[in-house]
Amino acid sequence: MTENAHQFQCTPKEAVALQRRLAPFIEERPLPSPPRTVAGFDLSIRGDRARVAAVVIDIESLDTVDETVIETEILFPYVPGLLSFREAPAVLAAHDALLVPPDLLMLDGQGRAHPRRFGIACHVGLVLGVPAVGIAKSLLVGRGAVPGPVRGETAPIVHRGEIVGAALRTRTGVTPVYVSVGHLITLEEAVELGLQLAPRLRIPEPTHRAHVLAGRW
Repeated sequence: MTENAHQFQCTPKEAVALQRRLAPFIEERPLPSPPRTVAGFDLSIRGDRARVAAVVIDIESLDTVDETVIETEILFPYVPGLLSFREAPAVLAAHDALLVPPDLLMLDGQGRAHPRRFGIACHVGLVLGVPAVGIAKSLLVGRGAVPGPVRGETAPIVHRGEIVGAALRTRTGVTPVYVSVGHLITLEEAVELGLQLAPRLRIPEPTHRAHVLAGRW
């Protein structure tokens, strides 16, 4: 069944059905060992073209150890909840162009905090078989996610009675980010890494650096 995760050329109706079929394959489990590198991904889209950047950083030093930028065609329309069918092919191409394979993936988007528990971080993590985390700038689903005002405080994202992610305050007094599991990691680990990788900005360094790089058309 998971071979269907590579199927991106489909109709929106088919995409929704595929998300429902693939969501049960997403695993939340502890990392086998501490990751040493993480790759952040982000896209800049103009019309039917995308510029996608991938930046690999060393988790301890926060040094950039690899980066790449590619341009590609966007084939899927913008449909809320189906971001991965529009953007994941470009993200996967950027990942394949990296010279340093990352231990962890961080995507600007949702993981399990998604109506069908299958956001872009889930889709990319499942295709690659690599631990993945979604760090979103806004909520797609859920309620009650208002952490305290101090850096490091969290609040659960609850949807249909299930905790699907956490709002994380990465800077005191600044709007939180929304963390959810993509694949092969626990929510606690995802939150911990999200905070560790955001020592100075609201957005963690991997996706922030990818955002800057992708915007340089």
